[in-house]
Amino acid sequence: MAFDLTEDQRLIAETANAFAREKLRPNAARWEEEKRLDLETLREMAALGFAGIYVREDVGGSALTRLDAALIFEALSRGCVATASFMSIHNMCSWMIDAFASEEQRRRFLPSLTTMEKIASYCLTEPGAGSDAASLKTTAKADGNDAYVLNGAKAFISGGGFSDLYVVMARTGEDGAKGVSTFVVEKGTKGLSFGKNEQKMGWQAQPTSAVIFEDCRVPAENRIGPEGDGFKYAMRGLDGGRLNIAACSLGGASDALDRALGYAKERKQFGRALADFQATQFKLADMAIELEAARAILYEAARRLDAKDPEATKFCAMAKRFVTDTGFKVANDALQIHGGYGYLRDYEVERIVRDLRVHQILEGTNEIMRVIVARELLKD
Repeated sequence: MAFDLTEDQRLIAETANAFAREKLRPNAARWEEEKRLDLETLREMAALGFAGIYVREDVGGSALTRLDAALIFEALSRGCVATASFMSIHNMCSWMIDAFASEEQRRRFLPSLTTMEKIASYCLTEPGAGSDAASLKTTAKADGNDAYVLNGAKAFISGGGFSDLYVVMARTGEDGAKGVSTFVVEKGTKGLSFGKNEQKMGWQAQPTSAVIFEDCRVPAENRIGPEGDGFKYAMRGLDGGRLNIAACSLGGASDALDRALGYAKERKQFGRALADFQATQFKLADMAIELEAARAILYEAARRLDAKDPEATKFCAMAKRFVTDTGFKVANDALQIHGGYGYLRDYEVERIVRDLRVHQILEGTNEIMRVIVARELLKD
């Protein structure tokens, strides 16, 4: 790396690593089996400052940097990718409110979010609007001056039915990005409902469902910022979200590599440990090299986002594409080193492979990351 971590950053990483080792890793398989997030554990992470990582301190946030966040999510994902990834989404919602809401809204919503007394979900994707998010159809029509009525549905929402607050992008005006606004919709609001819990390949500890609005009346005081600015907020949030998901891939893959190293040293074939065979050594070496390269580009992208570098969006897209592809490949290689045992749930590597696969899709598919990078490269 071209820069060193500070003493504070090393302490932050050590704290997150210790929590992952002691609280997350021993329970990850059970949470997947039970298909649930553990609320007590989420609130323990909040007590460490991990629920409002880059939220300002006056509402209970930690006021840390995007690089600090990358260190935290990398460490937490060594324990449980699904739980760490959910924390990333909660943090993105909290940051959007902190960055773009009024002072009254900040003080109304954020103190309970930074303690995880209340939990937030991010609602952008729709059944017909995935990569083309600006084509979203969910509407929010003004009902006098004091309310909006929302109609439509959001798809693949992490925490659907579990979370207390939903940060929703809905159309208040013309077609396209300029007609989208942002609302906070509170659980229990009449007209808000949820689809069935989706049966997924990975992230099984996270509830995921459709979020449905049927004449859902939301107070105008829950609109974040002016009408028409919502898509801009959503895209700003995704820069950091992409770094966090990349960090979760890096942490999960690092855990898979650790498991593969331990297995290769213990497992014997033809009278020798797997680690004694050069083919295994070369695969392990390549895995370590690829993860170190991924770590470098992730930290560099985070540094640029912290510095408000004009090329930060491009670097966040680069990092998301490279790190999530690399993380999945390394985890899959770790499974291969385990042979048939890697395919068994008892060894847990197969869970990491399944959990990391979705990281190449969410927060913008890796194909869209290439579009973003190419567009920036071809600018006049």
